[in-house]
Amino acid sequence: MRSSLYTGTVRHDRKVPRKNAFHYGIYFLLADLDELDDLDRDLRLFGHNRGRLVSLHDVDHGPRDGSPLKPWITELCMRAGIDLSGGSVQLLTFPRVLGYKFYPVSIWYCHSADGELRAIMAEVQNTFGDHHNYLLHESGDVLDWKARPTSMKVFHVSPFIEMEAKYEFHFTRPDDTLSVSIYDFVKGDLLLVAAVALRKRELTDPALLKTVLRYGPMSLRAWLLIHWQAIRIVAKRIRYIPRTPPPDQDTSL
Repeated sequence: MRSSLYTGTVRHDRKVPRKNAFHYGIYFLLADLDELDDLDRDLRLFGHNRGRLVSLHDVDHGPRDGSPLKPWITELCMRAGIDLSGGSVQLLTFPRVLGYKFYPVSIWYCHSADGELRAIMAEVQNTFGDHHNYLLHESGDVLDWKARPTSMKVFHVSPFIEMEAKYEFHFTRPDDTLSVSIYDFVKGDLLLVAAVALRKRELTDPALLKTVLRYGPMSLRAWLLIHWQAIRIVAKRIRYIPRTPPPDQDTSL
């Protein structure tokens, strides 16, 4: 099985115009898209497209129409000149817990048939219910894990960060440990670093139950903590920036 459970911490460190930092416990499901039906069959607490304590639903990701995710991401990558035929795709995301869903960021690791990393996609959702995807790649060439891909910000996430910004992404290979860091530069200056540092756990029913009992429903926990931090930021008199509509295209290629 390439699917796993990951637990660890999320850290945000805002630099300007006033500092605001926090870290919390967190967990993610790393689901290999080819193994979803096997996980549904073998685990009593996990369901694919059906209600269980923990579940993953196709309708929450990708095209959001309930269609299978693997063909969708394969076709999307093909449009960017990336051939994933016969390769594996893993999705790092919060699972639904007791049906609750909210996904601040989900990461797609896309490999070709030879096992090489060809693309990573950051799927971002804001608290207004909008979403956007940033597909990071080298136009079909191998994507080095040491690379620091960048993308211009086109999607409103936080009402306290301007749209005139650039993201720099840092990834490590999903292994015994896993990390993702996003550096947010506004007008050339580093404003925010958001990072998760995770450790691999075996994906079993006891591990799922223990993790949910320890942290609670992760999506609900994240939604509440985001709003708590918003209250802290307002108290520090950081300027509020009104929401702008999402771009017409769901994915930045």
